[in-house]
Amino acid sequence: MDPHKTAVRTASAPAPAHSFSQGVRKGPFLQVAGQGPMDPATNAHIAPGDVKAQTLRTLENVRAILEAGGASVEDVLMFRVYLTKREDFAAMNDAYAEFVVRHVPSGIPPARTTVFTGLPHEEMLVEIDALAVTD
Repeated sequence: MDPHKTAVRTASAPAPAHSFSQGVRKGPFLQVAGQGPMDPATNAHIAPGDVKAQTLRTLENVRAILEAGGASVEDVLMFRVYLTKREDFAAMNDAYAEFVVRHVPSGIPPARTTVFTGLPHEEMLVEIDALAVTD
């Protein structure tokens, strides 16, 4: 076992339903596992059909894990966004931009990739993961 590799866990984001960590930290790197639009208090998906609300909740879940791992949204180099519907891109992008403006004081937004794909739960319109690096 590598003593420099640690699992990141927080009750402020949904518990993983499978055999993976919410996040993994090794040195200055923190990888946040894909998060969805779940309320961490209930582990229930929120806002059926509303990709903007789901995107904001998903990003707040990512942020909670970043903070539990000693990082912030400012430290994110890359977000990967997975959407189920191409027509949801504009609403997701608006919510994403609102979140980044609020949480990245440097004004230098992280890099991002957006992929259209199927997701594990039908009610999920979006899933997002992040890679952060701290000093």
